[in-house]
Amino acid sequence: MRIGLLGTGPWAQMAHAPALAEHGKLDFVGVWGRRPDAAKELAGQHGVRAYDDVDALLADVDAVAVALPPRVQAELAVRAARAGRHLLLDKPLAATVAEARAVAEAAREARVASVVFFTARFQTETAAWIAGQAATEGWFTARAQWLGSVFTTGDSPFAASAWRREKGALWDVGPHALSVLLPVLGDALRVSAAVHGPGDTVHLVLDHAGGASSTVTLSLTAPPAAAGTGVELRGAAGVTQLPQSAEGAVPPLLRAADALVRSAGTGRPHPCDASFGLRVTEILAEAERLLAEPIG
Repeated sequence: MRIGLLGTGPWAQMAHAPALAEHGKLDFVGVWGRRPDAAKELAGQHGVRAYDDVDALLADVDAVAVALPPRVQAELAVRAARAGRHLLLDKPLAATVAEARAVAEAAREARVASVVFFTARFQTETAAWIAGQAATEGWFTARAQWLGSVFTTGDSPFAASAWRREKGALWDVGPHALSVLLPVLGDALRVSAAVHGPGDTVHLVLDHAGGASSTVTLSLTAPPAAAGTGVELRGAAGVTQLPQSAEGAVPPLLRAADALVRSAGTGRPHPCDASFGLRVTEILAEAERLLAEPIG
């Protein structure tokens, strides 16, 4: 499968480009970016072509991997799908429900494969844990915390990200939490509460289709000593916690690319396809709406 990369930022540099170059079943064709100089530099590091025109790249590939801000990703993903290109996308799928729906519909109408890279769903330890808990009945409640210090350490490569500053932790790390909770507890039927905490921190309460409820705390402004992630489930089977993974970004992204290749070959949708990305976006948008409502 010939694949091109859209994007040249830190995530493209540290994750997407190395994974595409390493993958044994992908032919990494080239890079397009909104900054031509950055595209040339990244393409040169991996011995591929830098494209000035995104449509020229689309004409030369079977699939694209996207490492761009959500609004830009959504627009170009629709364009790529309509050109018949398979989609390896990042979270969040889009910045609005309308944008996310456009991606999901374009992929479905064009019958192209899509995989959204929710990291925990492709890490070996965490993916196995999620599958095991999804097969276990009787969960009563869950507590998820995704606490980052992107805006407090001063040295994060993502600190200059304009979309992260605009949308905050809800849209950046919220998708990670939802990607773990939904397959285990069922769809979030309702966001029953959403309140602000310090900085960009938000606290959510979700009611799930399986009968359980969950609480979710998200932040990109946590003190560095307080940063970390965790998910705890409690139910009839007892108490269990999401294992920590020592893998970096590249190994799980290689598995996401494997999933795209399989989905493209079989025609069977992956559980983390654009439709799932749309559902996550809908939940985030509902939480965002509640957060914007005046208290009282």
